[in-house]
Amino acid sequence: MPRTLSMGEARDRLTRLPEELTQDDSTEAAIITRRGEPVLAVMPWEFYEALIETLEIMGDPEQMALLRQGIQDVAEGRTQSWESVKAGLQLDDAVDDSTDADGD
Repeated sequence: MPRTLSMGEARDRLTRLPEELTQDDSTEAAIITRRGEPVLAVMPWEFYEALIETLEIMGDPEQMALLRQGIQDVAEGRTQSWESVKAGLQLDDAVDDSTDADGD
């Protein structure tokens, strides 16, 4: 649930908000109000980027069709194991399975 701050509270806490919003995993944004009405949202940059990327994908009919097809494939059991994919692509053991897509 986003936290709600008045404009005055937000102004007083602006330099601390980045830490406050990233320390608690359940808080993704802060709603800033003026006279009790929401006027701004403040969120961590990573959350903003993820939101924009999601909106771009959802706005792309081709990407959405591929996503729907992938969901349907999984639901209907049309999947392959990682070992099967590696064998099909003739990847040797040089591929390190312990790293993620970013190489971390």
